Amino acid sequence: MASKRERATGDRVEEEGLDFESKRQRVDEDSSPSPPPVNIANPLSGLANNYADIDEEEDYYQRAKGAVSDKRNGESQQNGHKYEGDDDSDEEEDSNQQLFGGRSSRQVEVRKDCPYLDTVNRQVLDFDFEKFCSVSLSNLNVYACLVCGKYYQGRGKKSHAYTHSLEAGHHVYINLLTEKVFCLPDGYEIDDPSLDDIRHVLNPRFTAKDVEQLDKNKQWSRALDGSSYLPGMVGLNNIKETDFVNVTIQSLMRVTPLRNFFLIPENYQHCESQLVQRFGELTRKIWHARNFKGQVSPHEFLQAVMKASKKRFRIGAQSDPVEFVSWLLNTLHADLKPPKKNMSIIYECFQGELEVVKDIPNKNASAKETSKMPFLMLGLDLPPPPLFKDVMEKNIIPQVPLFNILKKFDGETITEVVRPHIARMQYRVTRLPKYMILHMRRFTKNNFFVEKNPTLVNFPVKNLELKDYIPLPTPKANEKLRTKYDLIANIVHDGKPGEGSYRAFVQRKSEELWYEMQDLHVSETLPHLVALSETYMQIYEQQQ
Repeated sequence: MASKRERATGDRVEEEGLDFESKRQRVDEDSSPSPPPVNIANPLSGLANNYADIDEEEDYYQRAKGAVSDKRNGESQQNGHKYEGDDDSDEEEDSNQQLFGGRSSRQVEVRKDCPYLDTVNRQVLDFDFEKFCSVSLSNLNVYACLVCGKYYQGRGKKSHAYTHSLEAGHHVYINLLTEKVFCLPDGYEIDDPSLDDIRHVLNPRFTAKDVEQLDKNKQWSRALDGSSYLPGMVGLNNIKETDFVNVTIQSLMRVTPLRNFFLIPENYQHCESQLVQRFGELTRKIWHARNFKGQVSPHEFLQAVMKASKKRFRIGAQSDPVEFVSWLLNTLHADLKPPKKNMSIIYECFQGELEVVKDIPNKNASAKETSKMPFLMLGLDLPPPPLFKDVMEKNIIPQVPLFNILKKFDGETITEVVRPHIARMQYRVTRLPKYMILHMRRFTKNNFFVEKNPTLVNFPVKNLELKDYIPLPTPKANEKLRTKYDLIANIVHDGKPGEGSYRAFVQRKSEELWYEMQDLHVSETLPHLVALSETYMQIYEQQQ
C-alpha cells in the first residue's frame, strides 16, 4: 500500500537504510490528517496536512520564545555571538532525540552532497523583502527557492514549494527562519558548507570583535556583479517617495553606540516590537561585508514603520525627516526601555536637558515658571529672509553663522511663542547629550501654503565649541565637561517646499572621508562642500 501512495504523490525520496515500517510511517506522517504527537506543542496542527514540516518550524519558534524568556539561564552561541532562538546546535538536537525518541518532528535524511547545488543562482536571491509565500501570501513556514529566488510555503507534498519543485524543476530551498536547506521533492536536508554565504546574507552575523573593527576597516567589499561597495556606505532603495526615511537611516548609522547596539541581536532579543527587530535587521544588512549586492532595500523596515505609526509615515507619501526621526527615536525608546526604568540606548545617545523659563503675561503682572525639560533634538530658528531685493542684490543668498542661532539657548535670549498660549520663553542647556541633533526650522506653514527659508547656515565640520557661545552646566567633581562636537551627518533639502528631495552627507570614520548619499547614489565629497548646502538637520558627536 505504501508504494502505491508514493507513486500517487510523486514521492521520489530515496529510502536507503530504512525498512518497510519506517517508509510507511513517514508516508503516513506526510499525508495523514491526524495531529502531531502530544508532547510537541503545535497550535498550527490544523495546517500540518498541507505543510508537513510546519510543526518543525513552530517547534523552532516555540523553543526560540522559551530561550528568550529565560535567556539569563541558557542561550546558545554561534560565531562568538548569541542569537534569539539559535538552538539548532548538535547538543540540542541530541537532547531532543533522547526526549522524543528521534528528531523533534520527524525523521529527515541529511546528505552532505546534492546533485542540484550547481543550479543555485545567487544573482536572483533577495532577502530584503517581506517573508511571504508568493502564492498563499502567508508568512508561516516560508522557503526561498534558491534557483529563482521566489518564496513558497511549506515542503509537504501538498505545499506550494513542493508543487513548484515539480512544475519548474527547481530543487533547492532554504527555510527563511531555521536557515535549513532542503532538496525537493526528494525531501532530504542538505548539509553543505558552500551554502553558508547564503545564510550570512539572509541573516548577517556580527561578533563583538567584528563590531570593534568596523570603524578601523578601510577595505572595500565586492558584490556578485563585480561592483565594489563600502560596508556601512551602501545605497538604500527609494521604494516610492521614501527618501525622507533613507536619509534618516543613513544619518543614524553614524551614531556608533546605536549602531553597535543593533548589530548584536541579543541586546534586544527580549523586545517583541517589530519596529525594533526590523531596524536591527536593516542595521546588520547595511554594515554587512558579504552582501550579494551593493545596495539594500529597507522594505521590511518600512512595513514595520507604517504599522507602528498607523500609516502616518508610509510608502508613496513624502514626509519630513525631522518629524520622522523624532517619532522613530521616541518609539524605539518606548519599545526598548525596561518596564520600571526610563532609560534605553536612545536616551543614552541623544538625551540632553534644558532649563526653561516661561513668562506668561497677565492683565496685572506676568508670572514666571521655571522647569527642567529633557530633549532629543534642538530646534533652531532661522532669521527671516529680506522681503525686498534691488536689482544688484537679487542673486544674494542670505547667510547666518550657526553660533548666532544657537544663542536661543544662552538663557537670556527671549523666544516668543503663541501655542498653546502666548508666552515668552528662555532656554538654557543644563545637560549636554553625547550626540546632539540640531534642526533648522526652514519651513513655515500658514493658512495657504508652506514657505521655505533659503538662508544658508555657516557651521564648522569639526570642533564646534559650545562653551564660547552658550552658558553650560558646571561639571560635577572629578568630571570633565566635554563641550566640543564634530559633525557626523548633515541632511539637506533640495527643491520647493512640499516637493523636492532629501540627501545626506555622512562621515566614514575609518578614513575621515565625507560621502554624499541620495538613495542608491553614493559618492565621495569634500568637507567644505558639506557646509555649502541648505542644511535641514545635523547630528554632532561629542569629542571624548
